[in-house]
Amino acid sequence: METFNVLPDGDLAEQLLACLAAPAWGAAIIAGRPYADVAGIVAGADAAARALSWADVLAGLGAHPRIGERAAGASREAAWSRAEQSAAAQSADELTKAALIDANRAYEERFGHVFLIFASGRSQGEILEAARGRLANDETAERAIVQDELRKIALLRLERVLDAL
Repeated sequence: METFNVLPDGDLAEQLLACLAAPAWGAAIIAGRPYADVAGIVAGADAAARALSWADVLAGLGAHPRIGERAAGASREAAWSRAEQSAAAQSADELTKAALIDANRAYEERFGHVFLIFASGRSQGEILEAARGRLANDETAERAIVQDELRKIALLRLERVLDAL
């Protein structure tokens, strides 16, 4: 807890960008210091994620690979993405993988950004079903879902940062 509160702003901002590549989110968390406990940090991070503009959400989406694709690079963010999708990737057959590629393409054509889902603990079949179902959403409903999925991913990653401090 103490480390989180006293870490230089730039160092903490870098850690937070690995959780969610929207600088406004990290800035809001940093501005809320000092926190009394971990629950306060998580509550502040949750509120900051819910308050993001759509432009901030799009910035955050830019750091996420297509679901089912392996994140490239050696960054912490890429490693987390690979881990979050690993169970789903192992559970998929070739037909499901191909269908997910098609669903990703249809989703991107419909909404103009990658399909994002909190993949931890889900099979590729479940992810495919969600992607297909979300194609029926209107823009407003889908934006709310995307922001919430991004929030859940960011909070999971923030837990990892807090555990490492």
